[in-house]
Amino acid sequence: MSPLVKIRSERDRMSAVERRIADFILENAQLLRDYSSQQLANALGISQSSVVKFTQKLGFKGYPDLKYSVGEANARADNGDAPEHAASPDGGSPGAFAGNLWRRKSEAEEATRLINPAETIEAVAAAIGQAGQSGKVFIIGLGEDDIYARGFALKLSLLGILTVHNFDTARMTANISAATAGDVLLVFSEHGNHPALCKIARYFRERRGQVITVTRHTANPLRTLADIALVVSAHDELPYIQPLLYQSALQHLLDGLFVLLCEGHDDRHAQLLANLDRIQLMLEP
Repeated sequence: MSPLVKIRSERDRMSAVERRIADFILENAQLLRDYSSQQLANALGISQSSVVKFTQKLGFKGYPDLKYSVGEANARADNGDAPEHAASPDGGSPGAFAGNLWRRKSEAEEATRLINPAETIEAVAAAIGQAGQSGKVFIIGLGEDDIYARGFALKLSLLGILTVHNFDTARMTANISAATAGDVLLVFSEHGNHPALCKIARYFRERRGQVITVTRHTANPLRTLADIALVVSAHDELPYIQPLLYQSALQHLLDGLFVLLCEGHDDRHAQLLANLDRIQLMLEP
């Protein structure tokens, strides 16, 4: 994994001091070769040991190892191979910025893929598939999160999986009263700190159902209640870019999960084709 992608993927879980180090490295990657660990610490007003601990926490042997790895990544970028970070929006043509935005989205998607092991994605697909055979999949998201909850609920329905989707917490609470062991609750919440969603997750666990959460890669109350947690990594210093990265990485994660649910299951694939045909007939005059 690229060291800069690794830093971005872990940033949301870092302490305040670690985030300062991470942001400095991300913003000054090309200059890092000129900094010793002590100079970096002086520039940030922190101790040298904090820099060393930061690099070791990321899995590097020490600061020189991190600096060498970043230097290699920069060299590959200078050769036109996978640029590591975007130029500022006002620093180039609209076409160049569009390319940079595409690369930042690709980096967010890569980081999200790497922090969600294949075993986790397979476990989520298995839980949803088992619930779809004899039970129900409850799905909820509030605000912008409902866009992705609604879209994924539709995809599951096309596969013949019974879904109970709602964006109203009171109605979802009532719906969950019909939940049984083996059912699945899929909760979409970017920041994972909505009190009502946490209460719904607890209530669902009391019904012996399995809770799957989709949140940012941060420590949050909702994630602690999950049987399986999917996480999204998306960081940018520009407040209008960061949500775009989150949305892109989240959609890519869900698309991969949907493909996994489709592949290797002839019955679901046949059901999908049949439902698409029915929908097309409905749209014809």
